[in-house]
Amino acid sequence: MRGEIKWLLVVALGALACVCMWGCGDTYYDWEDRRSSRRVVGFVDDSLVMVGDIRCWTKYEETVLAMSDEDLGSGCGHTRLCVYNYRVQEDGPRWCDSLDNTRDESTLIGQMTDSIVWGGNVPESIKMWKLGEKPHERKLRKIVEGCSVVFKAKSIKQWLEGTFIVRGDKSLNMGGDSCQYAVLDTMQRTITYKKLEDDLKWIKKCDDVRTWGNDVYCLALKGNPMNLYLMKNNMYLDSLLQGEPYGWTYYTKVGFAGDMLDLGNNVCRIVNDAFLCIGVSIRSALEFSNENGNSVTY
Repeated sequence: MRGEIKWLLVVALGALACVCMWGCGDTYYDWEDRRSSRRVVGFVDDSLVMVGDIRCWTKYEETVLAMSDEDLGSGCGHTRLCVYNYRVQEDGPRWCDSLDNTRDESTLIGQMTDSIVWGGNVPESIKMWKLGEKPHERKLRKIVEGCSVVFKAKSIKQWLEGTFIVRGDKSLNMGGDSCQYAVLDTMQRTITYKKLEDDLKWIKKCDDVRTWGNDVYCLALKGNPMNLYLMKNNMYLDSLLQGEPYGWTYYTKVGFAGDMLDLGNNVCRIVNDAFLCIGVSIRSALEFSNENGNSVTY
């Protein structure tokens, strides 16, 4: 009898503890049906664009006595990457894939090559997602040469000898002990932080930079009013002047997008070391105006 009373007392105390905590239930994730944060990630070529989006979630704990389950926080994930034709209206995307098993939205940060986007926690690791394949993650070994203050990666573009140049937010112009850029070697799985060598100090003026072969190309917004300049190996090649349709400001983002150029929502490319703009503008992540002035919307 005494043992039975003791067992009942333990059960009663456990029930009381659950009442005090309003539950002791299991946790679960409630995913939104709709997708959000849709954005252009990059361009495959002069007709296909990569668009990414996510789904958001709220974490709950089941409760016994409360009128509703307890909210334990929220976030986003289920990252999706799609490819659309932005010059000719089609019924839907050419290709889509979604990561249904993740509660992480860091897979799509930027475009790395014409068919690869990157994400992850660089410099500790990098996630690479190639069109038509599943993303994979590589751990990285960090090396620091001639500087001590490293930065978080904001841009990764093609660089010399099959490597990639990594830049942070305004890192090229950082002084003191700050590292100004890094070189990512995906084969060796290393990322090496550096100061700019004398032959590269000219790229401080660039808003974006990458290589084709052994040549270093640069996009630079300069002047008042702002004009856009194209440079190669510290030599000026071409320019686009402020005015319709280029209403650039200090906050305009211009950059290399694979083999294309995203010039403040105007899509262009480089042909024979000169700008060639194809008459396409980006109105939103899934709405474009083509060279005939027609709207392409998904």
